Amino acid sequence: MNMSVTEDKRSSTPWYKERWTWLLMLMPATAIVAGSITLWLAIKSFDGLVTDDYYKQGLAINQTLARANTAQEMGLLARVRFTAESLQVELSAKPGIDLPPRLSATLAHPTRGGLDQKLVLERRNGVYGAAIPEALSTAHWKVLLEDESRSWRLSGTAFLPTETEIRIDSTDLKPVD
Repeated sequence: MNMSVTEDKRSSTPWYKERWTWLLMLMPATAIVAGSITLWLAIKSFDGLVTDDYYKQGLAINQTLARANTAQEMGLLARVRFTAESLQVELSAKPGIDLPPRLSATLAHPTRGGLDQKLVLERRNGVYGAAIPEALSTAHWKVLLEDESRSWRLSGTAFLPTETEIRIDSTDLKPVD
């Protein structure tokens, strides 16, 4: 008889007073709350695309490779120096190759497109130079050098501020057929 009294006690307890019920509901409730927070973050913080015309850039890759090959045929070698205020480039080529009066330099941040800087470097005494309008943050910056007609292109990377001088050699590039 003692056994039936215990069974009656258990069956008369309402479900919301059982601790196992709440324990079993805890996991799905946690998943719903975490999913809601993730959805809110996804809606609130739109990062967007790094580039809007990625398809056109994909189509233009052959032109970029051809410009790198042209730089390789010209035997271009650039020594790039960074200071806090300026960028200086010493450019050399194979004998008989004329160097342009100006260069276009692009300093591209690896993750933040808004920090990219485009500079026009003027040639004075064999050295191209320009002032950097905005201080460069610590990062692996991509350095792109081109002539004004965009017939050739050199690219390299610099970890700023520790690397204040880099060498970009077109012969280091792999030839593209």
